[in-house]
Amino acid sequence: MSESNFTRFVEVGRVVLLKSGPQTGHIAVIVEIIDHNRAIIDGPTTGVPRQAFPYRHLALTPLVVAKLPRAAGSGIVKKFLEKAGTVEKWESTAWAKKRAATEKRRTLTDFERFQVIIHKKARRDKVRKVLKAARA
Repeated sequence: MSESNFTRFVEVGRVVLLKSGPQTGHIAVIVEIIDHNRAIIDGPTTGVPRQAFPYRHLALTPLVVAKLPRAAGSGIVKKFLEKAGTVEKWESTAWAKKRAATEKRRTLTDFERFQVIIHKKARRDKVRKVLKAARA
């Protein structure tokens, strides 16, 4: 039997990113699999209540909480999350950093967007001058 190309499976302990609903953008953990369409998720450290959630509204992350028992209560899930440092691991990933940067850009005011343009121009000019001096 050949090895699978997939690395992110729906499994108990898989950390997921919510793509819809009031907690959009928060992470949670799959604690129980209901069927082929839904799982019970829980995010006691991220403010996500325990609930059934369809897979189509979840994004599977590469993070897994190891040895999380099936149907674990919120207290146990919280202990496992804190012990593994899962939230900190998530915040240090490129995916989370990119989402945070996008959210930051979305909340900029008109003047702050203008300042970004000015800073980009200044940086571009510095790079041009350094390259011109290096070539000469």
